[in-house]
Amino acid sequence: MLDCFTTDTSKNILLRPVSSANLDAWLSQQPDAIKSWVELNHFKAKADSFCLLSAEGKQEVSMLYGINDAPDIWSLAAAPGKLPPGNYRLDMDWSDGQLRDVMLGWALGSYAFTRYKKPENDKAKLVVNEVDKLLSAQINAIYRVRNLINTPPDDMMPPQLSDNARELAKKYDAKFKDIIGNELLKQNYPAIHAVGRASVHAPRLLEIKWGDSSYPRVALIGKGVCFDSGGLDIKPARGMRLMQKDMGGAAHVLGLAEMIMAAELPVYLQVLIPAVENAISGSAFHPGDIIKMRNDKTVEIDNTDAEGRLVLADAMVAACEQNPQLVIDFATLTGAARVAVGTEIGAMFSNNAGMAADVLLQAEAVNDPLWQLPLHKPYHAELKSQFADLLNCSTSGYGGAITAALFLQEFIGEKIDWLHFDVMAWNTRNRPGRPKGGEAMGVRAIFEWLKKKYGRDADASS
Repeated sequence: MLDCFTTDTSKNILLRPVSSANLDAWLSQQPDAIKSWVELNHFKAKADSFCLLSAEGKQEVSMLYGINDAPDIWSLAAAPGKLPPGNYRLDMDWSDGQLRDVMLGWALGSYAFTRYKKPENDKAKLVVNEVDKLLSAQINAIYRVRNLINTPPDDMMPPQLSDNARELAKKYDAKFKDIIGNELLKQNYPAIHAVGRASVHAPRLLEIKWGDSSYPRVALIGKGVCFDSGGLDIKPARGMRLMQKDMGGAAHVLGLAEMIMAAELPVYLQVLIPAVENAISGSAFHPGDIIKMRNDKTVEIDNTDAEGRLVLADAMVAACEQNPQLVIDFATLTGAARVAVGTEIGAMFSNNAGMAADVLLQAEAVNDPLWQLPLHKPYHAELKSQFADLLNCSTSGYGGAITAALFLQEFIGEKIDWLHFDVMAWNTRNRPGRPKGGEAMGVRAIFEWLKKKYGRDADASS
């Protein structure tokens, strides 16, 4: 069982969630001593405030904990770090769905990245009867995403990312392979090789395959730029500081793949991760280079810092060669997306309007925010090159997230449904259940949507 939960029923502290809207109703049924104590402590049931109640006449200590009106995933997410260490048993009659959400939030609020620094304090634990297999896998998957992104680049280069993907494949009896270095050229992955060849860590294409090949084919593609210096168009120091997170797309698809495999969704899953470091050396690719891509389109390099779309393009073409029903990619692709929707919302693009609408509904339902941006075709003119089929980025500086998505669309088959997510993959501030650092954004939403689309009871519920 995960460390944030316990089945130990001895020496529990009863935890009573209460909102400011129903505090008076609850107090009206309590003894005068309790009413006076709550008033004396100025407890108003504001979110994430708490009040220890007297244990007189009771075998268990009890605690009031303030939540918003309706319980959701974040209602108790701050509790593990705010409450004194101990085992807390919920004193609340919530539905199975509400309890599951609260357990997920509690687990996400218990997360800490401790590879290099021991935690300063013990965290409170939630007493549960059990944690079912799917909830446990979902929590572990989000932890995996966060851990991968939080790991600094000296310990998370293409070889280490490959090791993590290999370990995940082994865990679920999936097939794994990676194509390394010059073998990429032999197998026609020219962009992945071009972007990664300047590094001492050879570029790779990682692949996981899982499931019955008779099932619908789903391809997940994640940008695995383990560090991005910007290449010869070097980033300023401030822009380079968090570029350990530029492999966040790879982390996202590994987390999503774990959820899919643990749930045994009836799909034939292919995960492709181009894993590179965009470094600077004598062999780095240049502004002005023209790369002949896997699908024979030529791309002129206007800026070597627009490298993520290049490596994704090779992987997208390879995925589409297998005629998947659906291609999903995650990438920390553009600063323009952050300007458009901020750091806490994932930007989404799709070539299927109905599918996109369903995804957005699911994102809202599970409190995992996404926002759709348009594939505005007139902006494709920004990618026109004098000497090649495409430029790798717009030179205008406007609509950068859209032009990046339009570039990627050039490498998706016309009859293949496609979802593209341009995410921050990093919390810039601490919030309940979402500590500063690496973050899974949109992964829960897509998993729940995939369950509805491909789950074994999908036909019955549609």
